[in-house]
Amino acid sequence: MTIIIRLDRMLADRKMQLSELAEKVDVSIVNLSNLKTGKVRAVRFSTLNAICKALGCQPGDILEYVEDEEENHRSV
Repeated sequence: MTIIIRLDRMLADRKMQLSELAEKVDVSIVNLSNLKTGKVRAVRFSTLNAICKALGCQPGDILEYVEDEEENHRSV
């Protein structure tokens, strides 16, 4: 399984810069950049809540589950 982070798409849809979001949610630009590029292994619910509030979206707008190719082949 893979979780895809769609934060970049939500920022583009809202015409918001990462620095503006960082200021609104009180999270460093570095941490949000790592989240945006998928370099994190976990996200706090409080952070996800703040991001969703600032962007006016649902967690599913930011996070997407995709099955890996290997898992598809193993289960067939």
